[in-house]
Amino acid sequence: MPAVTVENPLTLPRVAAPADAVARPVLGVTTAPSGFEGEGFPVRRAFAGINYRHLDPFIMMDQMGEVEYAPGEPKGTPWHPHRGFETVTYIIDGVFDHQDSNGGGGTITNGDTQWMTAGSGLLHIEAPPESLVMSGGLFHGLQLWVNLPAKDKMMAPRYQDIRGGNVQLLTTPDGGALLRVIAGELDGHQGPGITHTPITMIHATLAAGAELTLPWREDFNGLAYVLAGRGSVGAERRPIKLGQTAVFGAGSSLTVRADAQQDSHTPDLEVVLLGGQPIREPMAHYGPFVMNNQKELQQAFEDFQKGRLGTIPAVHGMTEGGPQA
Repeated sequence: MPAVTVENPLTLPRVAAPADAVARPVLGVTTAPSGFEGEGFPVRRAFAGINYRHLDPFIMMDQMGEVEYAPGEPKGTPWHPHRGFETVTYIIDGVFDHQDSNGGGGTITNGDTQWMTAGSGLLHIEAPPESLVMSGGLFHGLQLWVNLPAKDKMMAPRYQDIRGGNVQLLTTPDGGALLRVIAGELDGHQGPGITHTPITMIHATLAAGAELTLPWREDFNGLAYVLAGRGSVGAERRPIKLGQTAVFGAGSSLTVRADAQQDSHTPDLEVVLLGGQPIREPMAHYGPFVMNNQKELQQAFEDFQKGRLGTIPAVHGMTEGGPQA
């Protein structure tokens, strides 16, 4: 970890918050519970226990792995529906195949992101390729759910395949941090991901002892999730480590520091920074559907049950009539 690196970060554009920026305080730090998803791959539920008013427009985020699979062990998810939001799958290590009932999909690996706008609805599957199942190997990634405003919930589904080599790479003034802007913008530097809801998504690697203070849009919320290592957040230096999420309050900059001493197997602090413009609409969320009210949620289940969200391609050994019991 991670797949996208540079030999000398000082060759990259440098970003830093202006001296008069208002530091965002840390409202709280939560620890993600562990669980299993799909056919049994391990996840950490990054946003568990955080009030939605601090997350909006983000709904949930799972850290998938980091796990070293033996041959025959790699797992994915079976066919499942989505409606009303976007799924963002970021693969740090390993390989994942995606396919949907609209004919979309592809393969993402080391540093790639697949941005799927479910919109009006589709069926979807994520699984390791057969070669990885046979060989085993390292798997590590994230899946983030981003809400859609009511006006966009029933839009046509869409895919964006964002290759690791296309992310916007930046650094801090001293070169102590490598920033990968996957979506949105940071200090005028635009990432490749196109979003319906204004957000910023960054994967930052901080060398031991390094600090970053970034300008942050005042109309965005602010979240930091630690993928690996340990450090601190905010001017108050609140400790944070693997599997923890920091929620920032209002302000125009946020600060993250890496501890001077890290574990030998995790030499850097790896953190995902998220900010988004809150939608501030009612949300009804159950399972794979995210709508605005219970009536729309019930309609989504009915449409799924009646096959209106698509059919599973026959190439996977399923009938054209939809998901089988």
